[in-house]
Amino acid sequence: MPHAVILDAQSLGPEINLAAIKETVSNLEVFEQSTTQQARERLANADVAIVNKVVLDAETLQQLPKLRLICVLATGLNNIDLESAKEHNIEVKNVAAYGTASVSQHTLMLMLALANRLPQYQRDVAAGEWQRSAFFCLQDYPTLQLAGKQLVMVGQGELGTEVARLAEAFGMQVTFAARPGKEANDKRPALDDLLPDADVISLHCPLSEATKHLINRERLTRAKNSLLLVNCARGGVIDEVAALEALRSGKLGGLGVDVLPAEPPRDGHPLLDALSEPLNLIVTPHNAWITPEARQNIVSLTANNILEWKGAQ
Repeated sequence: MPHAVILDAQSLGPEINLAAIKETVSNLEVFEQSTTQQARERLANADVAIVNKVVLDAETLQQLPKLRLICVLATGLNNIDLESAKEHNIEVKNVAAYGTASVSQHTLMLMLALANRLPQYQRDVAAGEWQRSAFFCLQDYPTLQLAGKQLVMVGQGELGTEVARLAEAFGMQVTFAARPGKEANDKRPALDDLLPDADVISLHCPLSEATKHLINRERLTRAKNSLLLVNCARGGVIDEVAALEALRSGKLGGLGVDVLPAEPPRDGHPLLDALSEPLNLIVTPHNAWITPEARQNIVSLTANNILEWKGAQ
């Protein structure tokens, strides 16, 4: 039975049961947080490293001759030096589709809130505008009825497919765009062809060379001024500065993001600064995935990864 170490259990949030993982190993050491330097010490006797966002670079991995498996408590592997892991015969496993219901729910929440101009109307109510109104309601900001509107999806994996299903329940017309950078060999229409008619764009693709600033200043000039843009994928898939400029100038109808290029944004970000402005803007703290069900599912899937690895030994 292998010895396992969780380096950043706190990333799973409160009230998560680790029993499924404990049953797969001889001993499980749990650390709430770890730096990369601490990881070198804490993994010295580990066969299995369980990690969410702690960076395990080449220098670290070469100091861990006993390590044989890295289980990432997420889908992204950018914090692991994969080449070094391969060189040292360390298998790397991640978890996928653990939060489909959670993230799709969050995506629709952003879409609905932007469509109904919730940030702006909430601001006006808090400022007393409704109380002072000569009429029984406020109508200063045009809302968007989603029924019949065109939703363009970038990313047709399990998450994108579920978001599309939910959007269709609101009567939206959903079209999936071709994979960025692979349009020539993709039967789906290119994003550039779909862009002029899009009422909403929802991003569910990984960050890569092909998707970095996929939604940029030039593409925004060819979109409807009423376009709603939602990013629950990765920061940097949109050019956030260009999107903010478009929002301020009335060239973008609404912007909702759950991700930023640097997380946590310790040095700030223009979108965070803009939250004090009367814009149709929502920024959530990368928490689309955090329902208790999704977080517990990560534990179950990680336990399965350990069992599969053990079975292959």
